[in-house]
Amino acid sequence: MPDYNKPLPVVEKWNEPYWQAAKRHEFVAQQCTACGYIHLPPGPACTNCLSPDQDWVQLSGKGTIYSYGIYHQQWHPGFADDIPYNVALIDLDEGLQIMSQVVECENDALGCGLPVEVTFDDVTPEITLPKFRLVGTKQA
Repeated sequence: MPDYNKPLPVVEKWNEPYWQAAKRHEFVAQQCTACGYIHLPPGPACTNCLSPDQDWVQLSGKGTIYSYGIYHQQWHPGFADDIPYNVALIDLDEGLQIMSQVVECENDALGCGLPVEVTFDDVTPEITLPKFRLVGTKQA
């Protein structure tokens, strides 16, 4: 695996189960046991009712592109070879959103409302990033 020179997430006690699941190619989020709200990013309390009582639940990994942008400016040296690249806000079927990247397609194939599914990018031996790919459309 070549050296990965892009920013990596900071793994700490609240999000460690999320990153461990991603490493196993499982897509999870926290669900509040008091109100049932499912949320990302993980944290010490429910972002809906502030209850500290939460479980980890498996997500379907399916959703749609809510919005996206194409970056043509190099904001970090690690992304120099990727320009232009996309960043997308994904509406997950479970009702939450996640910011990620749509991969395995050309940027001009992207559009709001297109269906996507999670895929996993093992960027280092310790970190796997959930990303998304188009579903049901012709891909590059």
